[in-house]
Amino acid sequence: MASRRHAEALILAGRVTVNGVVVRTLGTRADPERDRIALDGEHIPAAGARRTVVLHKPRGVVSTLEDPEGRPTVAALVAGAGRLFPVGRLDLNSTGLLLLTNDGALAAGLLHPRRAVPRVYRVKVDGTPSEEAITRLRRGVRLEDGKSAPARVRVLGRLPTKTWLELTVVEGRTHLVRRLCEAVGHRVDKLARVRLGPVGLGTLPPGAWRDVTPRELAALRAAAGLRPGRGGGAPAPPPRGRDTRPRRPRPRPGSPPPGEARGGASAPPGGRPPAPGPRPRRPRP
Repeated sequence: MASRRHAEALILAGRVTVNGVVVRTLGTRADPERDRIALDGEHIPAAGARRTVVLHKPRGVVSTLEDPEGRPTVAALVAGAGRLFPVGRLDLNSTGLLLLTNDGALAAGLLHPRRAVPRVYRVKVDGTPSEEAITRLRRGVRLEDGKSAPARVRVLGRLPTKTWLELTVVEGRTHLVRRLCEAVGHRVDKLARVRLGPVGLGTLPPGAWRDVTPRELAALRAAAGLRPGRGGGAPAPPPRGRDTRPRRPRPRPGSPPPGEARGGASAPPGGRPPAPGPRPRRPRP
């Protein structure tokens, strides 16, 4: 129907209604199978089978369904998969794993900051990062839009004038990896995303795509906080922690209260009454 940003613009413009009520709040939940969702008064039918695919985005392709400048889009690469929408974005010069889906709840859950879904990138930077620069990345770097969350950093290889790094971040901020590297003094030469949450790129060639496996889909839904099942559904509630407090034994009928022996004498923690002491001697007349 529309890209995420276009859909948000339609909502803010008051053109979307749910059960006859205009919705202007982004993030409002609605079930297309139970609620009547309309755009400009025209009912939007529920989508068919949900589908999620993995695409190896090549360089020079934009991560949108349409581009006003006429550049190649990911929509053209997955045209045979139906109407799918990108989960997040990779910039024009970045390559690697990009998920596309028609499951809005799955996409929203994977992108939500509270889920902290890890994104793994392989990056070639100019120069050789020092231990101080790597430590800054691991602790978080102050950027113009706030301090970044700590990143996992691993040095993959050193070249005469370049260095290959593996960075794992849990935020989806725009151009985050490039800005992190530049903030510590190293411009990014190449950047490829090789993993998003539980799904890896593997040996998928550039420009090719594949459906996620049932196991990958189940892992993605878990990472997005969704209940198991085929439908979108609402996020599952957090699991209840196990009660580790010791339980007191229930007294049997007719037994004395805990800590008190029969006859009124106080019992020690072991439950047995104290042994009787020696009898006092009577003074002799």
